[in-house]
Amino acid sequence: MKKSITNPGFLCIILYFLTLPILTGISQTSHPGIPRDTIMHAALEIIHATPYCALVTIDSTGQSQVRTMNPFPLSGDMIIWFATSRISRKVKEIRNNPKVSVYYADHMAARGYVNITGTAEIIDDKELLVRKKREYWEGIPNWKDVFVLIKITPKTLDVINYAHGLNGDPGTNRAATLVF
Repeated sequence: MKKSITNPGFLCIILYFLTLPILTGISQTSHPGIPRDTIMHAALEIIHATPYCALVTIDSTGQSQVRTMNPFPLSGDMIIWFATSRISRKVKEIRNNPKVSVYYADHMAARGYVNITGTAEIIDDKELLVRKKREYWEGIPNWKDVFVLIKITPKTLDVINYAHGLNGDPGTNRAATLVF
């Protein structure tokens, strides 16, 4: 007796295994021999040691624009948060094209780097802004009306971390990559 691949139970099992990485937060890696946890640990080590990062947006002419940013501490979901002036160019650029990159590196220490690509959105939520408030904002008149938040949901993460032996693939020189 031949089993049909149109059997609903069989299709559910296949669908389950195809979506398991998405459902469990497991991501694909570009280096199959390196465990996801090792890549993530190496990336977080660099991110936590880097107080400033670069935010890359695309302007209306298609040109990349890079600026130094002070991110909020990263949480377990890998969502990156920034605050910025609501009238800044980066807000306009993100509204026109939400594809961004965030680059973490300490070139003085030569530890490596982390590049995260993702989708940005502008969050104009005063209650959330108050919860994320930084001490030095007190010196900015009407800071609640000045700032908006930028929320970046990651899509990929590339990491080079020399201390963990993540130096790039020997054949392609590609950094270890996670796909979320």
